[in-house]
Amino acid sequence: MSPQRSVLKTGVISCVVAAGIAGTVAGAPSAKATPGLAVSSIATGLSHPWDIVTAPDGTALVTERAGRFVAIRPGQAPKAVRADLSALWVHREAGLMGLAVDPGFAQNRRIYSCQAEKAGTESSVAQGAKIPQGVGSVPLPWPNTGQQVTVASWRVSQDWSSMQRERTVLAGIPLNAGGRHAGCGLAAASDGTLWIGTGDNATAGYPQSRQSLGGKVLHVKAATGRPAAGNPDPASPIATLGHRNVQGIAVQPGSGRVYSIEQGTSVDDELNLIRPGANYGYRPDRAPVIYDESVPMTDPTRVPGAVGPIWKSGNPTIATPALQFLPSSGWGDWNGAVVIAAQKAEKLVVVKLDDSGTRVVHVDEALSDRYGRLRALAVDRDGSLLVGTDTGTDQILRIRPGA
Repeated sequence: MSPQRSVLKTGVISCVVAAGIAGTVAGAPSAKATPGLAVSSIATGLSHPWDIVTAPDGTALVTERAGRFVAIRPGQAPKAVRADLSALWVHREAGLMGLAVDPGFAQNRRIYSCQAEKAGTESSVAQGAKIPQGVGSVPLPWPNTGQQVTVASWRVSQDWSSMQRERTVLAGIPLNAGGRHAGCGLAAASDGTLWIGTGDNATAGYPQSRQSLGGKVLHVKAATGRPAAGNPDPASPIATLGHRNVQGIAVQPGSGRVYSIEQGTSVDDELNLIRPGANYGYRPDRAPVIYDESVPMTDPTRVPGAVGPIWKSGNPTIATPALQFLPSSGWGDWNGAVVIAAQKAEKLVVVKLDDSGTRVVHVDEALSDRYGRLRALAVDRDGSLLVGTDTGTDQILRIRPGA
């Protein structure tokens, strides 16, 4: 495809805003006062930036959904990075999506991406892995026109001018022709594994089927794409099931705990603590076989033993595509907190967890109704938070604690 190009500009906007207070909390703990925030713009002229990662040299790499990598280097204007994206398939929620930086990037220059592609353009599936396909008799709501979601590894040039695709880490993640619920959360762990959040494709049987990679959190070895140790089935990449649309996943610094953020239906976006083998209780199949989104996001009545969320948005949903952990110092009451981006609600939600990582201590909000829909998140090497807007004419914001 020939992605649409947009003009990139270096931002110079800077301001200080006050953070607000949120009141929708699982378990309803009391909220606390929050600091002011210093906000500046480091890049403008972007189009639907989906994800951001930061490299050890201070470069921020951004994916645009329609098909472009953009590098924002310290002290330089943002620039497009050359990469062969001819296999990319773009429609609605699908395109060039999640990013992760290899922990050994300083030595190997390796980046991972998660994207929608035309089926058959990359047939590399990890040798020896059992990759589920389909969901038996449950039909697709749209005809399958030959697209899939894949995870790929890339080598970045020293000057960030180009990226060379090395291989397909994992293929066979289902994607319907409607492009809905494509998922694509991605996180690289220090043990050499990748955590991958997938969407359920708005297909009734996917979330609860162990024969489909849709509506799951997957865990694979980054070097081979084979299932990681600890998966319930040693031959399958599936770590957990019962999800709707996992677009964000993150590893908590220090503890190594893995959390996902999930887009809800009309009620309850969810922050989940990932436990391999767990079922998170989304089951939208009804007789006759239809995709019924009126069901609860976590439904223990139909999914015995379903694991509930650590935090949920309540009613209505706020559309939560990304999460990041703030540093353990420099942010005051927000030290170590989870930051969640919201598209529909146009704000950041800051969730402070207890030491066990299983209970919410307090919840705040920031940037409410100031910059439009918010999607991409990353923590820079100086501890500041990078935030990508998602309005169509977009920018990357840098957020620091203010006076």
